[in-house]
Amino acid sequence: MIGKYYIYILASKRNGTLYIGVTNNLARRAQEHKMKLIEGFTKKYDIDKLVYFEEYANVNEALVREKQLKRWKRQWKLELIEKLNPNWDDWTGSLLSQG
Repeated sequence: MIGKYYIYILASKRNGTLYIGVTNNLARRAQEHKMKLIEGFTKKYDIDKLVYFEEYANVNEALVREKQLKRWKRQWKLELIEKLNPNWDDWTGSLLSQG
């Protein structure tokens, strides 16, 4: 399917617990995590800070990338985040303000 798809990484805090997911609406999904509307791992461990994402035009490419990142060593994930977001800022608010 062609459209906009995102892989994203959420964190509980800087260098904290990480979660990797895929969505077709990043702003909505980030807000759902922030408001604790998603049952499971992210809610249980208070993982709600959007610290990294990538955009894809094809859902299959996004799913392949998600699986790749999930297999990565933790240190590689931390380095990936810090390359684009060295302060571990939560990007949820800026996504929501873009509408």
